[in-house]
Amino acid sequence: MDYLQALRPARFAGRILLVAALLATAICFAATETIDDLLHRADLVKTANNSASQDAVKQLEMQEGNLTPVQRDYLDYLRGWQLGYLGDFEPAVTALQAVMERTQDPTLRARARISLLNDQANAAHYEEAYANLSVLLDSLPQITDRVAHFHSLTVAALLYYEAGQYELAVNYADQAHAYDHSDRSTCIALRGKAEALYRAGKLRFEDVEIRGGLDACQRIGDPIYANLTRLLLAQAQIDQGDAAGALALLKPYDAEMAQTHSSAANSRFRATLARCYLLTGDLVLASEYARSAIEYANKQTSSRQVLYEVAKRQADDKGALAYHEKYAAADKGYLNDTSARALAYQMVHQQVLDKKRQIDALSEKNKVLELSQRLDSAAAKTRLLYIALLAAILAGVAAWAYRTKRSQLRFQRLAQRDSLTGIFNRQHFMETAQDSLLYCAKDSRDASVLALDLDHFKSINDMHGHAAGDAVLKRVVLACQTQLRSIDVFGRFGGEEFAILLPDCDEAEAVQRAETIRAAIAGSRGVTDPASTGIVATASFGIASTNTSGYNLATLLANADSTLYNAKRAGRNCVMTYRAPAAHAVNS
Repeated sequence: MDYLQALRPARFAGRILLVAALLATAICFAATETIDDLLHRADLVKTANNSASQDAVKQLEMQEGNLTPVQRDYLDYLRGWQLGYLGDFEPAVTALQAVMERTQDPTLRARARISLLNDQANAAHYEEAYANLSVLLDSLPQITDRVAHFHSLTVAALLYYEAGQYELAVNYADQAHAYDHSDRSTCIALRGKAEALYRAGKLRFEDVEIRGGLDACQRIGDPIYANLTRLLLAQAQIDQGDAAGALALLKPYDAEMAQTHSSAANSRFRATLARCYLLTGDLVLASEYARSAIEYANKQTSSRQVLYEVAKRQADDKGALAYHEKYAAADKGYLNDTSARALAYQMVHQQVLDKKRQIDALSEKNKVLELSQRLDSAAAKTRLLYIALLAAILAGVAAWAYRTKRSQLRFQRLAQRDSLTGIFNRQHFMETAQDSLLYCAKDSRDASVLALDLDHFKSINDMHGHAAGDAVLKRVVLACQTQLRSIDVFGRFGGEEFAILLPDCDEAEAVQRAETIRAAIAGSRGVTDPASTGIVATASFGIASTNTSGYNLATLLANADSTLYNAKRAGRNCVMTYRAPAAHAVNS
C-alpha cells in the first residue's frame, strides 16, 4: 500500500510529461505549414470550401507583418477575390486593380486581371471588362502558368456568353477543356459550356458531355460548380416539360447550396426551385423560394414573375398587378443590361479593329516612305510617287471615315432598337412618341395610344421553348407592321408587351385599327418561320385617346395599360377603350 502511494506522484508526473509531448508535437506539426502553404491552401479551396479558405486567410492576417511583398500581394488578391464572391463587386474591383498595379509577379497579375474583369462585368462596368478581356487574350501566349492560362480561357467563355456571343463562348470553353483534362478543369470548363449552350437554347437534359462535367465537380467536392451545372440541366429539363424531374434533381442540394454563402449562385438556385414549385402546383413553396431568391439578389426577374403567377392563381388581382409591375421593371432592367453588355462588346471589338487598321495603315505608310527614300534620286519618279502616296492616304482617310460613320450609325441603331424584333425599344419609343404628341397638341389634332400584350405567352415558352417564343414575337411584330402607317410609332416595352401611338387618329378609328391588328395577329401562323408554325398567338388591347386622356404621354400609357388589364380580365383576345372611371368592351 505504501509502495502504491509512493508511486502515484511519479505516475502523475509521467502523465504531465506525456501531455506536454503531445502538445509540442501538435505545435511542431502546425508550424510546418509555411506561409506559402497557407496561401496555396486558401487559394485552392476558395470555391469548394470557402469557410476553410477564409480560416487560412485569417491565419495569414495574424502573420501579415512577416509576409514578403509578393506574399502580401497574394493575400490582397485573395481578399479582393472574396469580396467579389460575396457580391461586393465595387470594392472587389478597387482591390484587384490595386494588386495589378503593385505586383511584380506576372502570373498573379494575370489572375488578378481575370478576377477583375469578372467583377467589372458584375458591377456593370461592361466596356472596361471587355477591354480588359481583349488585353488578357492578347497576352495569353505569354501566360506560362497553367492555372492562369486555363482560367483566362474560362473567363473569356463567361464574358462572351454574357454578351450573347454563344459560339465564341462554346469555342473558348472547349479550348479550356482541351487544355487541361483534370477533374477540376473539366468541371469548370464544362459548366461554362453548359451556360453558353443553355442561353443559346441548345442544352438538352440528357447531354452526356455536360453530365460528365457534373460528375467531375462531384468528384472534386466543389458545391458551387456542381450545383450551377445541376441548375442548368434542371432548367433544360423544365424547358423539355419535366418540372417534377427538375425539382427532384435540385431539392436534395438546397441546404448544401445555402452553405456556400454565394449570393448570386443561391439566388439563381432558389429562383429555379421557385419555378419548379409553381409548375408542379405548390404555390406556397413557390412564393417562399421566389422571395428568398430576391433576398439573395434583388435583380431576380424570374422570381418576380413567379410571385405574379402565384397571386394571379390565388385570384389576388391587386397583388398580381403589383408583382407584374415589379416584374416588368425587373425585366426591363434585364433587357437593358443585356443590351448594354452586347453594345460594350461591339464597341470594344470595333475599337480593336480600328486599332488594327491604324497599325496596318502606319505599316503601309512606312513601306511607302521607305520606297520614297530609295527613289529620291529620280525627281520625276519621286513626284509621281508623292502623288500616288497622297492619293493612297486620301483614299485611306475616306475609307476610314466611311467605316467610322457606318459604325456610328450601327451603334445608334443598337441603342434605339429592340435587339430581337428590330422595332423601337422603350426609351426611343417614349422620345419619338412625345415629339409626335407635341406636334398633334399644337394643332389640336386627335391621337390615340394602343397598349397590347400577348395572351398566355409564358405558356408558349413553357410548352414550345424560348426559341419558339422568340419566333412568335417576331411574327406578331410583322403582323402589326403590315397594318401600320409610316407616321405611327411602334415599340416593345419588354417581354410580350408593346405600345403603338396613332397620330391623327380619333378613338373610333383607333378601335377599328386595333381590331384589324388583333385579327392579323390571331390569323398569323408562322408560315415563313418553321420555329413558330402552328402556334396560335392572340393579344389583348387597351386604348386611350387624347379626347379622354389629354396629350400627356405618361397619362395616355397609364390609361391604356389599365384598360389592357380590363381586357385581360374580360377574357383576352379583345379590344377595350378607356372610360373614366371604368372601361367598356368594344369587340370580343
